[in-house]
Amino acid sequence: MTLPTVLMTDVVRSSQQGDSHGGAYLIDLESGNFEQVIDWNTTAIDWQGRGMGRGLRGICYVDNEIYIAASDELFVFDQGFNVLRSFSCKYLHHCHEICYDGERYIYLSATSFDSILRFDTKLQVFDIAWWIHPVTKVHRGKRVRALGSKPYDPNSKAGPEKADTLHINNVTMHEHDVCFSGLRFGVFLKLHANQLKPIAAIPQTTHNCQMIGQRVLMNSTGNDAAVIQTTQGEIEKTFSFPTYPVEELLNTGIPGDYARQAFGRGLCVHEDSGLVIAGSSPGTVTAFDVQSGDVLRSVRVSNDLRNAPHGLEVWVF
Repeated sequence: MTLPTVLMTDVVRSSQQGDSHGGAYLIDLESGNFEQVIDWNTTAIDWQGRGMGRGLRGICYVDNEIYIAASDELFVFDQGFNVLRSFSCKYLHHCHEICYDGERYIYLSATSFDSILRFDTKLQVFDIAWWIHPVTKVHRGKRVRALGSKPYDPNSKAGPEKADTLHINNVTMHEHDVCFSGLRFGVFLKLHANQLKPIAAIPQTTHNCQMIGQRVLMNSTGNDAAVIQTTQGEIEKTFSFPTYPVEELLNTGIPGDYARQAFGRGLCVHEDSGLVIAGSSPGTVTAFDVQSGDVLRSVRVSNDLRNAPHGLEVWVF
């Protein structure tokens, strides 16, 4: 079995103006070789908080082009990683993951606005968005708190205020439905006909939730591992992230809530070879055998503790 090459974006958490604050790498898991193909060192970003405007985020491929989200802009690259064009939206801020439906639309998680945005790749415009917000419903005669969705025009002033009450950090597709999750609500949801339906109960500290068969695969970031669980929340497999001797690492004096070892983010599946491929800090991508859980290859592109993988996709070009 030959291991694939992956494209990884990253965020250098707690970096300062003038520093590189992220980029993108092509990582050959078979050989262990890697190349930084983008150094994202623009200064026109929001430097507050842990990651905020730093680095590059979610990745998807549309035809022969590569779409990569920054915090508040969607960029289109050619296969040589030259910027072809970019698109902004007032409701796209602190974007995390993006996904492509395989036909026309890209969906983006707009974390600061508690929203899912849709981008039309044919018309090259943001055309609709959904505000995800707490609601009160009556269930079996009792008032209960739940989440609701409200569609809005992302090109108008009709959207929500910037709040980040839910920290939506993930969006993916499953059986033609948009699915998403976040740090502050313990459920993996699907958006169908503007209605929210639960898929699975999940831990709150998760990233990159996605379906793998009839199970849920995710980075259980609080547990320093990727896991596969049932939709009822029963963990079936655990893929623990590598850690390194402290003396090998740089910038170890940063508080742990800003940067720490084995912070898991970035996750994809290579179905042809039965691999779960996961990102973790500092700058590490690890290929696990989905059946045995064995580590087949782990590649570290940086020993800087601040270097946190973000987007991760198998390279298809």
